[in-house]
Amino acid sequence: MSLKSRILILILLVLAAAGGGAYWWYVNQDGLPEEIAYGNGRIEAETVQVATKTGGRVLEVLVDEGDFVEKDQILARIDTDELEALLEAAKANAVAANDLVASIRAQTVQRESELKYAAQELVRAQTLVAKGHISQQEADQRQTAKETAQATLEATRAQLKNAESLVEAAQAEVRRIETLIDDATLKAPISGRVQYRLAEPGEVLSAGGRVITLLDLSDVYMTIFLPTTEVGRVYIGAEARIIIDAAPEYVIPATVSFVAADAQFTPREVETRSEREKLMFRTKISIAADLLKEHIEKVRTGLPGEAYVMMAPGTQWPDDLAVHLPSVN
Repeated sequence: MSLKSRILILILLVLAAAGGGAYWWYVNQDGLPEEIAYGNGRIEAETVQVATKTGGRVLEVLVDEGDFVEKDQILARIDTDELEALLEAAKANAVAANDLVASIRAQTVQRESELKYAAQELVRAQTLVAKGHISQQEADQRQTAKETAQATLEATRAQLKNAESLVEAAQAEVRRIETLIDDATLKAPISGRVQYRLAEPGEVLSAGGRVITLLDLSDVYMTIFLPTTEVGRVYIGAEARIIIDAAPEYVIPATVSFVAADAQFTPREVETRSEREKLMFRTKISIAADLLKEHIEKVRTGLPGEAYVMMAPGTQWPDDLAVHLPSVN
């Protein structure tokens, strides 16, 4: 074999090796451009627990798991017989307190009249003493009568203030019990889907007992973990795409709403570059609330999938990651 032929064969082998290496690199990079980060996770949503404010027996639960409910919709009712009895007693106390105030106010008017009369008697007595018609002792008695009337009036006014405070306390107790009765009707604090029905009619719950768990379908997201080499280029609000395994034909637009400040899966102290490259940061990819509302009936949590994050703003997405959504019925 000539030298020229040997050189040609060597060149072909080098090119084949280079091509094979390039192909291996492409396959292991999943064909993604370097400006796109990737991670997998599950579709999640924030949960809201609907619980009792006070203890009591569950009368009825009006929704089932999977039901979609609107904000302020009635979900369940707790027995209020005991609270109703307490309310009647509180109202009776409020009436009694009002009657007491009315009585003391009448006494106050009487004491004011008595003080006025005593003051007039004192003036007359002082005039008569000056003319010598009565003794100083009688004038002193009139002075004592006026001071006694003044003291009695002050005491009655103090009693009136205390009685008015009792009225306020009784009215506050009525409002408190009425609030507890209102709270015994459990309403949805948000619009969402019933994830769990945790109590049934007849069960006795303590204060804070959970009855319903709701999924907030206006806050749906996927959590992924990105390495140090990528997370440094990811910013809040960055464009993202989500593809779920159950419907890989759809590409859902999303944005980065959170990037953890602390790394996970690695020791707290990292000394070498190779170890730093293993740091993983939790990243939250959220779907817009308007889009969720438009496709509310199709939103499902717990589905696994993949999320892609654009690390170079303004760069066009590849065709296979172009937004593609299901039609709205």
